[in-house]
Amino acid sequence: MSTNRRNTNTEAMKFLEALRGGPLTFGQMIESVRRTDDISQVELARRMKISRAHLCDIEKGRRTVHPERAAAFARVLGYSVNQFVAVAVEDELRKAGLAVRVRLDAA
Repeated sequence: MSTNRRNTNTEAMKFLEALRGGPLTFGQMIESVRRTDDISQVELARRMKISRAHLCDIEKGRRTVHPERAAAFARVLGYSVNQFVAVAVEDELRKAGLAVRVRLDAA
């Protein structure tokens, strides 16, 4: 990923967090991306091979997403795997009471 793309992603995340009034959760990010890309829950669930109810639970924060699933969402939606995995890991850390930012770089 180029520096410009990384900066754009960072700025987009800051913008979305400002709109939401706090850190962006993985579910909020998925819902925002899905709506922006005009994809229904039914369609994204079909692409991910999960139920619509499962996707709804992810978007509403009732289910957590492991890094492997976060990467799958990124690939299916055509977005940065690093960004999606970082947000999913940040969710887990927040639930553990650790308010930290995660930044991932390709190995």
